[in-house]
Amino acid sequence: MTDTTTAPSGEAADPTAARAVSLHAPVIAWFDEHARDLPWRRPEAGAWGVMVSEFMLQQTPVSRVLPVYEQWLARWPRPAGLAAEASGEAVRAWGRLGYPRRALRLHGAAQAITERHGGDVPRDHAQLLALPGIGEYTAAAVASFAYGQRHAVLDTNVRRVFARAAAGIQYPPTATTAAERKLARSLLPEDDATAARWAAASMELGALVCTARNEDCGRCPIAAQCAWRLSGKPAHQGAARRGQTYAGTDRQVRGKLLAVLREAEGPVPQSALDAVWHEPVQRARALDGLVADGLVEPLDGGLYRLPG
Repeated sequence: MTDTTTAPSGEAADPTAARAVSLHAPVIAWFDEHARDLPWRRPEAGAWGVMVSEFMLQQTPVSRVLPVYEQWLARWPRPAGLAAEASGEAVRAWGRLGYPRRALRLHGAAQAITERHGGDVPRDHAQLLALPGIGEYTAAAVASFAYGQRHAVLDTNVRRVFARAAAGIQYPPTATTAAERKLARSLLPEDDATAARWAAASMELGALVCTARNEDCGRCPIAAQCAWRLSGKPAHQGAARRGQTYAGTDRQVRGKLLAVLREAEGPVPQSALDAVWHEPVQRARALDGLVADGLVEPLDGGLYRLPG
């Protein structure tokens, strides 16, 4: 990798570039030794396997994703296979991963890949970004992890590592900011292969060591350079960070309603859905939301099913 700390004659070295170079080698070396053996990281996963994993891993831990991912790829090893099925089958196969609209978006992306790109996940970042259900993060992740390209991949784990190591704060802002994107770009290695490895390594560091709680600085390969640690680990100054609740929420009710429909071989009557939650107003609101989101299809005679 080119030593970007060397400045032209008469010019001062760029301190940001120097800091970036000093972070790359130890983090990547740590990743080479400690990276988890995950199926979407294996060569046989291909770009489609990477894309499926990125949809499933959003707001969902690896332990819950693994069995569903393996079943999904066994059933639909190519986008065309999923595209040929009804969207309701994607919702059914999603199981209890949560946030089932992701299943509909993945189904829509598979259809677009089949129609626009001959069934192959496109390599071009702009073409990835143009797929339905693909946002800034997912396009960058697929381009980087599947095709080894140079992109800033900013998930929650990476943002936390950069916030602590470079910005000197405990947590990043709630939503990704322009300043974070600029910082991430400034920390990118110059060549594609190293940049792709850096993206995966910094993400793994945030997942396993620089965690949201109980960070393990003793295991961190860049602890000696971490701006947050060197400043005495100042406490977060923003709004209190609250964990998401689930029990008693509309999300829980939606999950119970969908579970009935996933397990049924055909349409189910309203009475079967009524039986899963005691509070009728909340139950009706959750069902209406599922219908509005395209996750449930109402039929004549008071029957409901997954979308056909």
